Amino acid sequence: MPTALRLALAIIAGIAVGGTVNMALIGLGPSLIPPPAGVDMTTAEGLKAAMPLLEPRHFLMPFLAHALGTLVGALVAARIALTQHAVAAYAVGVVFLAGGIAASVMIPAPAWFIASDLVLAYLPMAWLGLRLGRRLAA
Repeated sequence: MPTALRLALAIIAGIAVGGTVNMALIGLGPSLIPPPAGVDMTTAEGLKAAMPLLEPRHFLMPFLAHALGTLVGALVAARIALTQHAVAAYAVGVVFLAGGIAASVMIPAPAWFIASDLVLAYLPMAWLGLRLGRRLAA
């Protein structure tokens, strides 16, 4: 298989696996940290209406979903890529960062959460996924 094709497939696989981890954690979140009574967290409108009622603990699972989804996706991409491991891992991180930026525009969360999410959950986790991928390969 040509290297460029393998790189593209590595990035696609990383995005798919990372997205699956992200969505699984988002789905699991309300059962671990229940939302306030009467809040609909399943729609963008419900989230917007619920923001004033949410406590910092309610933002833990979304942050972990973003961070761990990016970490696992970057790790998978780095392991599948033949040569350009960093390109694969950081490509996944950039795709997830773009999704995080889009979400921060669509869902008005507190500024502290948006800042910490965008700064800590994406590119640093892609770097960590790359490092773990290299360590597992050694």
